[in-house]
Amino acid sequence: MSRPLLLKNGRIIDPANNIDRIGDLLVTAGKCRAAADSPPPDAMEIDLTGKWLLPGLIDIHVHLREPGEEYKETIASGMAAAAAGGFTAVACMPNTTPPLDSESAISFVREQARLAQGAKVYPVGAVSRGSKGRELADMGEMRRAGAVAFSDDGQPVADSQLMRRALEYASNYNCPIISHAEELSLSRNGAMNEGAFATRLGLRGIPGAAEEIMVYRDLSLAAYTGQRLHLAHISTAESVDLIRRAKAAGCPVTAETTPHYFSLTEEAVGSYDTNAKMNPPLRTAADMEAVKEGLRDGTLDAIVTDHAPHSILEKEVEFARAANGIIGLETSLPLTLCLIREGVIDERRLVELMSINPARIIGVEGGSLSAGRRADITVIDPALNFCYERQNIVSKSKNSPFIGRHFTGKAVMTIVDGEIVYSAA
Repeated sequence: MSRPLLLKNGRIIDPANNIDRIGDLLVTAGKCRAAADSPPPDAMEIDLTGKWLLPGLIDIHVHLREPGEEYKETIASGMAAAAAGGFTAVACMPNTTPPLDSESAISFVREQARLAQGAKVYPVGAVSRGSKGRELADMGEMRRAGAVAFSDDGQPVADSQLMRRALEYASNYNCPIISHAEELSLSRNGAMNEGAFATRLGLRGIPGAAEEIMVYRDLSLAAYTGQRLHLAHISTAESVDLIRRAKAAGCPVTAETTPHYFSLTEEAVGSYDTNAKMNPPLRTAADMEAVKEGLRDGTLDAIVTDHAPHSILEKEVEFARAANGIIGLETSLPLTLCLIREGVIDERRLVELMSINPARIIGVEGGSLSAGRRADITVIDPALNFCYERQNIVSKSKNSPFIGRHFTGKAVMTIVDGEIVYSAA
């Protein structure tokens, strides 16, 4: 049994209960307790003056690489990186080796997470067997084993009929389909955003239309079937506008973006920096501003990391051959805090984007500090200045374009089920 905690003098930001005030939070038996409850005599008192107390952050789009590529990341190392970034829970994508497309694969992930302890892990099952896009995987058995959503992330579901059936079948299990929106005939062999900058570098480009065409298709299928759709890693202005219009028309869609799409543009590729290579690619300044507006006005529902660990074997090669993706669990919160200082969002909206909405999208408990709820809590020091340095990265992989960047604000304590799983002290 975890020791009771009395978190004192913090700024409690709990939009679900319309709370934003300085106060104390009591945690006993792994649960949040009413402020009026008397703390047990053995409670550990922690003074959080100047700190923020938030419902635990939840990242619904990470790649943990286990099974199959444990040299990049393991479930245990990914959970540690998540906790260090302030995340109390993550949902892991199924594009492992082999893919998470069966009851046994989902059970394996859950058991590895249980043994490692730390941040919670919610597995996402594959839409199709082997993520090959030919026939549906057994969603029912994966749901019973603990899958919270279904996706072939890393690859689109190219067959429109299969995508339609996936939406319909997933609705039987109250799970969303997470769409990797990419038209491969347009993006194949591309290395970065299509445009003048790619031309100057002599790199083959990926047009925004490669994303937007599939966003439109999947929105159409969601509207036609009336079933839940979640769109992953949105990166272009046109995609944001398509989602905005679909929502206005009543389409049952939610959507996410990542910090790199509101923090960097295609120019981060610079002199062929493979740590700035990802899919979808970094876009233009206009796209970046549209993504920010989507976060501001509610078009985009969640901020995720798309944490994609790679070793030097995949990154320290020619740009066109380098693997797509960056790590993000330890920089997501500091980058999102930049949006607050820019006036794009406020603290309440941050909690919605990184806790309340992610919990709602995948149907798990979270997003609230209500009495009786599991004590999943993120403590933030908004004034802490630090440099994101390679030697301090918790993830096994170090592929980040933000190494060497100075930030203000980070998670200094992460509490899961009443247990402190990370402390910067």
